[in-house]
Amino acid sequence: MPGTNCPIPPGTNYTYHFQVKDQIGSYFYYPSTAMHRVAGGFGGLRINSRLLIPVPYADPEDDYTVLIGDWYTKSHTSLRKVLDSGRSIGRPQGVLINGKSAKGDGKDEPLFTMKPGKTYKYRICNVGIKTSLNFRIQNHFMKLVEMEGSHVVQNTYESLDVHAGQCFSVLVTADQEPRDYYMVASTRFTKTVLTSKGIIRYEGSNKPASQELPEAPVGWAWSLNQFRSFRWNLTASAARPNPQGSYHYGDINITRTIKLVNTVDRSNGKLRYALNGVSHTDMATPLKLAEYYGISDKVFKYDSIVDNPPPKIEQVVVQPNVNNITFRTFVEIVFENHEKSIQSYHLDGHSFFAVG
Repeated sequence: MPGTNCPIPPGTNYTYHFQVKDQIGSYFYYPSTAMHRVAGGFGGLRINSRLLIPVPYADPEDDYTVLIGDWYTKSHTSLRKVLDSGRSIGRPQGVLINGKSAKGDGKDEPLFTMKPGKTYKYRICNVGIKTSLNFRIQNHFMKLVEMEGSHVVQNTYESLDVHAGQCFSVLVTADQEPRDYYMVASTRFTKTVLTSKGIIRYEGSNKPASQELPEAPVGWAWSLNQFRSFRWNLTASAARPNPQGSYHYGDINITRTIKLVNTVDRSNGKLRYALNGVSHTDMATPLKLAEYYGISDKVFKYDSIVDNPPPKIEQVVVQPNVNNITFRTFVEIVFENHEKSIQSYHLDGHSFFAVG
């Protein structure tokens, strides 16, 4: 991650040893420099619960990772130049499911297989860079069991809106006629809807999938209402033996509230997105190294943004954006987006669950 680690030079290797302690669930890894993610530099990560901690559903027959995302015909270097020129990268040219899109000509190989009567876990992640996608499976329901590193109330859905950077874990039971079925991923909130397909095959069947695809939802209200249906499973244990609901959040003393308002502007001809008027730029010396050698005051300043920004942010300032938060305190973070585009937030090294 720029700012905390040095970039990996071309032709060299970097081994990262880390201990997974307070997280479970479905994630994906990707490079965070030079838009390398656009070139396909990503993959799925599974963090399973420890053996002594019960999981609130039976072990599935198998565990599958589904990586969906928007696809651009331009290279990552070309797209970066477009952004650096102050322009938008525009709409994608397609959508991919695990790097492919079925042609529907009867020659497509299945991405996954299922045995009739068995239940499978699908880990669905939107690895795209911009576009929200709706995911669904022909004639099958999906039972949501985990999202954002937390077990959730197990509601059943016909389709799920998956925003950029988001992951869901669902259970799917092979309870339909043995044949091929399409997984479908289609763009949301775009004038032209782009659709991609991938095949799930029932074991032992050679009957092709129906060409009649399940319809996607329309409008933003549907997506917002679906989000409101997501609830924490308060009785389930996640990374620790104690239930997720053992923390009584209503009784917690919140010592600080940070409002993060995102804006967009152009600075020196480049398109810049900002939080509370500050657009982060990577430091020449990684943050941790600067602190270790006692030169942080020469590299960056702490708390360059205020907790409660003014109603109108006049100008975007480009500089390192580093906030200080006291260890072991409870902080409430409020996200505000006044732009026309959807924003995805990631809190590095932490698991959080949206509550409103």
